[in-house]
Amino acid sequence: MDLFLQAFPIFLLIFCRITSFFVVAPIFSTRSVPAAAKIGLGFFVSLMVFLAVGMEQSPILDAGYVLTIIREVLIGLLLGFVAYLFFTIVQTAGSFIDLQMGFGMANVIDPMTGVSTPMLGNFKFMLLILVFLSMNGHHYLLMAIMQSYEWIPLGNELFVRISQGNVSTFLIETFAYTFLLSLQMSAPLVVAMFLTDVGLGFLARTAPQFNVFVIGIPLKILVGFLLLAMLMPGIVTLFGIIFEEMFRAMEQLLNLLSSTPDA
Repeated sequence: MDLFLQAFPIFLLIFCRITSFFVVAPIFSTRSVPAAAKIGLGFFVSLMVFLAVGMEQSPILDAGYVLTIIREVLIGLLLGFVAYLFFTIVQTAGSFIDLQMGFGMANVIDPMTGVSTPMLGNFKFMLLILVFLSMNGHHYLLMAIMQSYEWIPLGNELFVRISQGNVSTFLIETFAYTFLLSLQMSAPLVVAMFLTDVGLGFLARTAPQFNVFVIGIPLKILVGFLLLAMLMPGIVTLFGIIFEEMFRAMEQLLNLLSSTPDA
């Protein structure tokens, strides 16, 4: 019983960080993964981490233990949120493309998240999930949360870093960078749709007898699908770049949280 009372608080801290990561992290946080599977996976991963790094820990059961639990939950949420930001790139890019092609009003329900998403964004998001799973990206996410204890031990200084503003600055810069990537990803089709609108404008001025509203909508859809088919061969390479940037951002966050606080 004494061994259980000594080990359970440490296991609870590890369990809080890992389960909070699964709540936000891509793939694991989707509605298609049952809650029982998330809890069971979090339990077994926490058990492995506890046997690796938690045996030599000695808990301090006082009022600060509640703050320690909150700190571990925040670490898991931060890691999962940074990974999730890069998965929203394709949905944001798809919304830009749909707005230009005329599909802005035709949203569909994403079975992964259960929310209304743009058609092309949902299509690219499904491709992103398939490519990520084929590259065993979910294994790398598990390795990232398990190895986070080498960077951020249980006795970390997360609240100091938050008070210094380093974490908020990193999140804002990461959000801006992901938004820039989504703009770059949608730029070829958005520019093509803009040039199509310019051509239709010239047509309306030179030949007023043509109804550009009737001609323009199917023309933009046709041009958009042709360009999308031309860009599809390179989309896997583009997804690989997004995954590299995602893991690089997670490494930067771990490095930020593991650095020694300023005096």
